[in-house]
Amino acid sequence: MGNKFKNYFNYFVNLICPAFIFGSITGVLTALVITAYKLCAGFVIGYSESGYNFLRSNPYWIALVILAFMGISIFVAYLYKLMPDLKGGGIPTSIGLIRGTLYAKWFLNIIGVFFLSLLSFFIGVPLGNEGPSVQMGTLIGRGSVSPLMRNHRAWNRYSMTGGACAGFSVATGAPVSGIVFALEEAHQSFSPMIMIVASASVMSAHITTEILTLFFSINTRLFHHYELPDFRIRDIWIPLVVGLIVGILAVVILKYYKLISKLINKKLSFIKPKYKIFTVLILTLAAGLCSYSFVSTGHHLIDELLLNSPSFWMLVAILIIRTTLTFSANSCGITGGLFLPIMALGATVSAIAGKGLVLLGVSEEYYTLVVILGITACISGMMKTPFTAIVFAIEALSCSNYILPVIAVACISFVVTEMFDAKSITDLALESTVHNLYHGKKQEVYDTFVKVSPSSFAVGKQIRDILWPKNLFVLSVKSYENEAEVDVHGGKQLKAGDILHVRYSTYDENSTKEELISIVGKQDYDEHIDSVI
Repeated sequence: MGNKFKNYFNYFVNLICPAFIFGSITGVLTALVITAYKLCAGFVIGYSESGYNFLRSNPYWIALVILAFMGISIFVAYLYKLMPDLKGGGIPTSIGLIRGTLYAKWFLNIIGVFFLSLLSFFIGVPLGNEGPSVQMGTLIGRGSVSPLMRNHRAWNRYSMTGGACAGFSVATGAPVSGIVFALEEAHQSFSPMIMIVASASVMSAHITTEILTLFFSINTRLFHHYELPDFRIRDIWIPLVVGLIVGILAVVILKYYKLISKLINKKLSFIKPKYKIFTVLILTLAAGLCSYSFVSTGHHLIDELLLNSPSFWMLVAILIIRTTLTFSANSCGITGGLFLPIMALGATVSAIAGKGLVLLGVSEEYYTLVVILGITACISGMMKTPFTAIVFAIEALSCSNYILPVIAVACISFVVTEMFDAKSITDLALESTVHNLYHGKKQEVYDTFVKVSPSSFAVGKQIRDILWPKNLFVLSVKSYENEAEVDVHGGKQLKAGDILHVRYSTYDENSTKEELISIVGKQDYDEHIDSVI
């Protein structure tokens, strides 16, 4: 009985308390930063739209704007050379950091992401602010609690997970979606520790944001609440058709992304980054002068499409131009997110589908619901996150009474992309980043044994709860009192003195060793971490 109580006490002190405390600290700090960021982004996007209206009325200023874009391209390319982690979409970078694939200097990168993404919004580049919010939350998690856990650096990736969830929650006003995002997208697995950290971060961030609304004019919701018609079960074919259409187009769009990424990063690799960035800015300027619907984050476009639908050919033009500009900007490394632009693409595709359904005799009152279902299907299909899409639709898109059609459209879209073996846009972007980072380097495979040291991070934790270094697998566990055994489900609780048989592949042996030592404690290099396949 005494040992059982001691185990519970150790579990509470060594796991639950640190997870809750670190998660809460990260959530509060993330809420403060991201709320300020949202306010700034709102002002900047408003000035951007006014700027394009001014240029349409005063075209003689365009030449000066082009000169300014030249200077901006040179400056931004120079910053990207100094800090490569500032490049590209926020969510892929965050996931790379959380999974241990990437590493970034947290403080400088927070400042860089904050201001460079605002610069992108001011120019009108069709990238979103949700991605940078997640990235900054991740970086805040990386640095905010470092002084509290110097002896256990293994907590870093847990607090980064909490920061990413909090950033997503504050940016979208969807706290539950933020928690699901951590389990489904960031780690692609369920763990009690991840759940505790994510929940603590999201709760503290949500409470902090609600307190801030008492002092500042802040809209915590991403979209307005829309009055939707009653859904009749005999109309269940509508979400099935929308899911099929969006799923097929998601496969096409993902292939288009791979094509643009390959063209810019491989075929045109001889062109300097500053010229690529300048080209994207000029194309953005030209598109924005034609219509502001072609540029910017896509939030304003989604609001418009949820209420009114432009002509068919205008929707086709929006789809082609926005897709090309968004993917080109991301492939060039321009700072900004892909989450909101993906939602805008889903809204555009479903608006086209909605027009077609109305022509086939479907009531016009279903139009807004069709657009919302299309957004849900696009998140599910292009990001390969059906559960996040379902929860997000219920939380942020006024679908609390439409769970059945939401589930149907998300599942159909996901199944279609699975049938065509399409990778998520997040994984495609992350793979491109990793390829550019480690291009020309050889990945080594190591097979070795490590011993769990007393007072190390691993003591008292289950194998599945621990965020091991990237591409590391625990093959077996040999207890000091038993023979070696294979822990298939990862549920074995580790004790001091246990010997783990591990195998991992890495580009950087030293950094992987350091991360592994932060989990199991210091080792004798001559005896343990030295076996190479």
